[in-house]
Amino acid sequence: MRTTVLILISQYLFSGLAYGSEPYREVQIADPFIELRTGAGRGYPVFLVVERGTTITLLKRRTDWFKVRTDSDQEGWVDIQQLEQTLSPSGEKTHIDEVAISDFAGYRWLMGVSGGDYGGARAVSLFGGYRFAQHLSGELTLSQALGNYSSSVSAKAGVLAHPFPEWRLSPFFALGTGAVRTSPRATLVQTPDRTHQFANVGIGAQSYLSRRFVVRVEYNDYVVFSATSDHDANEEIHEWKAGFALFF
Repeated sequence: MRTTVLILISQYLFSGLAYGSEPYREVQIADPFIELRTGAGRGYPVFLVVERGTTITLLKRRTDWFKVRTDSDQEGWVDIQQLEQTLSPSGEKTHIDEVAISDFAGYRWLMGVSGGDYGGARAVSLFGGYRFAQHLSGELTLSQALGNYSSSVSAKAGVLAHPFPEWRLSPFFALGTGAVRTSPRATLVQTPDRTHQFANVGIGAQSYLSRRFVVRVEYNDYVVFSATSDHDANEEIHEWKAGFALFF
């Protein structure tokens, strides 16, 4: 008899059910066994082999791995290949939906890279974000800018509001703060590096491409608190950038 796992599964479940709106799914093992790992990846060790006939509950999905709970309350991770080689109760091969635009609206984590113009200098940024709620996320960004007269490195923490997360082209508004270290290029007069705090507001949009990829564009207006006793005005810097990101 062909060995299978009889499974009914809905669309992709994110890391945690989508804000608690979906029930957990129960499945029955019909293969001789499945292997449970301690984490979502082949680098994690197998700690439990669950035998045929056992009922398991699907808790959440992370990339191509599913977190499950056995009827003895042990939890582990099963890869999608073990679940795809299955038959439905009607005898047909089970189809597990891939990532779709609906998953983009409810992602938890986002990581990406972008490049553009920072006050007339070429700039590149690495950023990562976490979605606290459907309409609100937080991000950390590390950036480097290379100009003709100076270079800078900055770190920023920000909060993003997503008014329409279900749109394929989803706009966002940003508010952040951080610090920038500016290093003047060598001149006849040696100038020391300077470190200043800043605040920024921004606007942008990110658009779902396919699978787990999005393209993103944004504009930021920075106020660098560089005023001194000799120079009583803060510096304002405008930034444009675009890039790609991966969500999960």
